[in-house]
Amino acid sequence: MSDFMNDSGDNGKKNFEQMTEGSFFTFSKPYLDFIGQGKIFNLVYYVMAIINLVLPFVIMYKVIDSGFFGWGLGAKYVFALILSWIVIVFACWIGFQLWWDRRKKVIGIEKSDFIATPVFSEIFQTFGEWLGTFIGITGAGVGLFASIFLGSDINDLLEIIGFGFMGFGVATVIIGPVLGYFIIILFRFLAEQLRLFAALVNNTKIIAENCKSNTFFRYLTEELKLFTALVNNTKKIAENFTRSSNRL
Repeated sequence: MSDFMNDSGDNGKKNFEQMTEGSFFTFSKPYLDFIGQGKIFNLVYYVMAIINLVLPFVIMYKVIDSGFFGWGLGAKYVFALILSWIVIVFACWIGFQLWWDRRKKVIGIEKSDFIATPVFSEIFQTFGEWLGTFIGITGAGVGLFASIFLGSDINDLLEIIGFGFMGFGVATVIIGPVLGYFIIILFRFLAEQLRLFAALVNNTKIIAENCKSNTFFRYLTEELKLFTALVNNTKKIAENFTRSSNRL
């Protein structure tokens, strides 16, 4: 009776497993494999690269939609805007190249067991490099052209193009690159702290695997045997020396 119950249970389990291997239960497997691997992090690099290509046109669209060219502000504002937009295009093109190049670093990390932390640190560092570079280039370039054409009214143009956070007046030419530099340094420092933690975890796993394979314990056992043999030989030498002394 018990054998019959066991056979029925095994058959039912096999039938259930075969049923769950059908297309109804596995149609989402490609998506599950995608999010379960490190390839999902590549999506961040692609999205940021595309954003850098689209951003200049979004800024120009917002400027046109605001009716800027119908305000009658004069030719100096138009020239300052056009030259500033060219600087923004250049900064975004550098940003596109940065994100497109850095995505290659993730390929090697995907082969590691612990990938989320090191990959996030790479994304975090790349974001800091992009943000610092963007602020540095636009701060210096936009600030320079706006200062030449508009003088003390530079903040008005910065507000129009959505760069009000850099409204330092003429000093934007200097403050922009300096601020961008420190942003790059800060983000790189924080990213390295994350990588340090990830390296510690990976190295700990390697040590654990070596211990599990008895490599470390085999070495320790051999050293203990050697030490024990040395102690025993020393003891025998001492006993022989004592016997010889008694005979004399």
